[in-house]
Amino acid sequence: MARRGSYAKGIAKREEILNTALDLVARVGYSRTTVRELAQAVGLSQTGLLHYFGTKEQLFVEILRRRDEVDQHILGTGDGEDQDQPVDLPRAFTSLVRHNAEVPGLVQLYSRFSSEAAEPDHPAHAYFRDRYDEARAEVSRAVCEHQAAGTLPSGLDPDRLAVLLFALIDGLQSQWLYNPEIDMAEQLGYFWKLMPQGPDDEDVAPARSASPPASP
Repeated sequence: MARRGSYAKGIAKREEILNTALDLVARVGYSRTTVRELAQAVGLSQTGLLHYFGTKEQLFVEILRRRDEVDQHILGTGDGEDQDQPVDLPRAFTSLVRHNAEVPGLVQLYSRFSSEAAEPDHPAHAYFRDRYDEARAEVSRAVCEHQAAGTLPSGLDPDRLAVLLFALIDGLQSQWLYNPEIDMAEQLGYFWKLMPQGPDDEDVAPARSASPPASP
């Protein structure tokens, strides 16, 4: 019984650390958040805090995972949502980038780590690789559902659209970090307005059957 109670306390403390860290990074930014500050905020020593995660890098990876859990609810893809209806992609992603503009520290953390984690031996490499794979698959599936419902043209390539969507969002975030006056939600909204609507659009050729451009 004592062991079970100790395990439960450990889980609760880990949750407290992640929730506190999420708030701290969102407010002051990744570069200004130190393990010492975070440890003090949850009543632990630095060694005691890292006991729950192993390394500082892994701690920040887990902060990003917690951020993803929050974002799932903003996107409307969390537990308890109506899974019979396709995700409203324009509304969901516009809401997400609008929320991101309110937590600049987390955007900074994501952007910094996503760049550094391109190296295969980086502690966050597997996290970002799997995250991109899963996110693209979810968007591709949602596009297919909209095509089946007749709300998006059948000529759109779901996989390519998913790749372009996340390239756009990541690119907007990078530009916004340099110039916060850029309205990411407005820019993304403009992108959706450019998208053809309805089940068929003669101007949209089936992307999967298109021939590659000739070499120069």
